Amino acid sequence: MRACRNCLLPEAVPGADLDAGGLCRPCREYRPASGEAAERLRQARERDLEQALDSARGQGPYDCLVPLSGGKDSVYLIHKLKNDYGLRVLAHTTDIDIGPVAWDNIRRAVDRLDVEHLVYRPSMAFYRKLFRWLLMNQEARGAVHTVSYVYAPLFEGNALQTATQMGIPLVLAGYSPGQPLPERMEYEFPRLAISKVDWTPPELRESGEFDEQELARFWNPARLPAGTRFPRYLAPYHAWKYDQDAVMKKVVELGLVRSGKHASPVFSNYPINWLLMYSDLKNFGYNPYAPEFSALIREGKANRRYWKLMGQVVDFITLRKLYLGRHVAQHMQWLGLRDEDLRINRPSRPEWPDFVRDDWRAAAPGADAGVAPIRRVEAVAAA
Repeated sequence: MRACRNCLLPEAVPGADLDAGGLCRPCREYRPASGEAAERLRQARERDLEQALDSARGQGPYDCLVPLSGGKDSVYLIHKLKNDYGLRVLAHTTDIDIGPVAWDNIRRAVDRLDVEHLVYRPSMAFYRKLFRWLLMNQEARGAVHTVSYVYAPLFEGNALQTATQMGIPLVLAGYSPGQPLPERMEYEFPRLAISKVDWTPPELRESGEFDEQELARFWNPARLPAGTRFPRYLAPYHAWKYDQDAVMKKVVELGLVRSGKHASPVFSNYPINWLLMYSDLKNFGYNPYAPEFSALIREGKANRRYWKLMGQVVDFITLRKLYLGRHVAQHMQWLGLRDEDLRINRPSRPEWPDFVRDDWRAAAPGADAGVAPIRRVEAVAAA
């Protein structure tokens, strides 16, 4: 398959539109002016973040809670918050299918940084049921989107629940630019989404497959007492200057992870992610993470040479279920699935209600200068 000669975006990605010279539309449309606008937005977010960190000091038993997945970004975020900002950090891990490399990173980082760490390990029976249903009933954007945007709200909600109960004013996530999709969150989760919205996916309730106890695992502020104070949920890497290669090198230099292998997202990601990539490669013909990494390459935030090679390797071992790709077969067996069960049969839906999106746009740092790009994504029909 052809890919952009500059950012490696596969031709099959909707909107890639490669020209005769092999350059994709996003690269053709990328201009220094758009980079200047992005820098103004980043600076507005950085000012807001600095104020939030200052105001959080001494407001609770900890100044902030950081969801710790074992990836390079969450590990390095704790280091910066504790050592550069002097904050009291509580690390929080929801153990859902975390692999051995990520667990090694978690234990090593917690020990080296000497931070307190809470681990919540929910019932695997529920997650097996959930993953199986989602993969057999994927929405139009495929497996990674379908599973991640039900899976992520569960551990995000766990972090919010813990912070709210303990009176911690900030939840700070290690999402890097491009994560998650911008209609869900950029620099900050919409505050009304935290204080007013039930995060229970309507498709799960409508399916009739999940009981009220299972659905109650999702964040729902209506279950909390009147007058509850909710934390802000921010992504500092959307406010700081971010360089993926620099973060990968730094966590190794600091001894927070064992090696470059342990710093790579290829090795530290959730094992079920291999099955999600496999499903999307089969259904769409390209890796679902390609647009994210292409954007980082285009903006000079990721190493093109590294991802040109690694992208080909990842796709090869995923489709053939080799090496780390063995997790495809293992998880299909665990879930009792066959290739033909990996079906797209639902339309997508907007992430947040209109009133949340409108408030988010108005309140975002930089909005008063007209530089806050809150994007609206409409429902997409299933093929």
